[in-house]
Amino acid sequence: MSATLELTKALIHCPSITPNDGGCQTLIINRLKAFDFKFEAMRFGDVDNLWARLGTDSPLVVFAGHTDVVPTGPLDAWHTDPFEPIESNDFLYGRGATDMKSGLAAMVVAAENFIAKNKEFTGSIGFLITSDEEGASIDGTKKVMEVLEARNEKIDFCIIGEASCEKTLGDQIRVGRRGSFHGKLIIHGKQGHVAFPERATNPIHACFDALSELTKEQWDEGNDFFPPTTFQISNIHSGTGATNVIPGDLEVLFNFRFSTAVTVKELQERVMNILSKHKLNFNLHWDLSGSPFLTQQGKLVTATEEAIHEIMDIDTKLSTGGGTSDGRFIATCGAEVVELGPVNTSAHQVNEYTSISDLDKLMKIYERILEKLLLDVGN
Repeated sequence: MSATLELTKALIHCPSITPNDGGCQTLIINRLKAFDFKFEAMRFGDVDNLWARLGTDSPLVVFAGHTDVVPTGPLDAWHTDPFEPIESNDFLYGRGATDMKSGLAAMVVAAENFIAKNKEFTGSIGFLITSDEEGASIDGTKKVMEVLEARNEKIDFCIIGEASCEKTLGDQIRVGRRGSFHGKLIIHGKQGHVAFPERATNPIHACFDALSELTKEQWDEGNDFFPPTTFQISNIHSGTGATNVIPGDLEVLFNFRFSTAVTVKELQERVMNILSKHKLNFNLHWDLSGSPFLTQQGKLVTATEEAIHEIMDIDTKLSTGGGTSDGRFIATCGAEVVELGPVNTSAHQVNEYTSISDLDKLMKIYERILEKLLLDVGN
């Protein structure tokens, strides 16, 4: 069995539903401690984080990722136990097979192979592992980065093992992500009997035109790296449950996935203008869960593109699609960041799986990136 497959299976076997680590970080420590890494456990709240570093010189190349996984969903919908890794027809099944225990395993083995082959190299290798990516993302990578920043420990290059590819390993890497901005809108009316609407104000009726305008608004046109900003209503709730009562309030939850072509302040002002234009009585609460980021198009992106071409014989695409990731906490501190992991077809699904034959290919890409960033020219 390949070392990458063996470690992936061991990690899947750990029941690490967010925010629990389930023993994954101990497995990683036990693998890396043979190579003189210095380990620092950082626990915040219910979240376990691991910072590991080999070397003190720059550049510092960090592999980042998460051990936590989303809940399994109904167990009877799974063909097998989600935490019992199963091999079948070149696929490995289990919760986290794609997102992102295979990526973690490939990173660890790539670092082991690189260090074993290269006793001397310029720079340092680090691992930033959290159990808080699939959850609130408050006590994980964000907190670790605050600690590193406070002591002026700077990451130069960061590779995140998120499942970034669409159809073929290496066909796409993330070089940025859109921001995520949530709104909770409460429209106030006046409760009353449905038979006497003149004595009440129905917030459901009042909101239609405003919500329609919000859904049709063109917020921006995007730019060279980002698609246009999107607005989506995720939930509408109103009423007492009775059929003969006009509700007093209506609650609307919505989300912006926004690009660098617009600011948070601009989005807030434009939403407020639309709501005010329709003379609604409302309160609006905002929550920014992540700002957009776009990494520098520097040595890391070039090294990743070249490594993918050498191992997979394809040209990769630079993308900023998908949801948010912990890259938003790392990129803002000045590091170059790319996300490269397995094909994302089954992420978060029942019977999650990954390609077994891709595991060592991904590991070799990671190892090749290390060689390009940390070995002197000519070595």
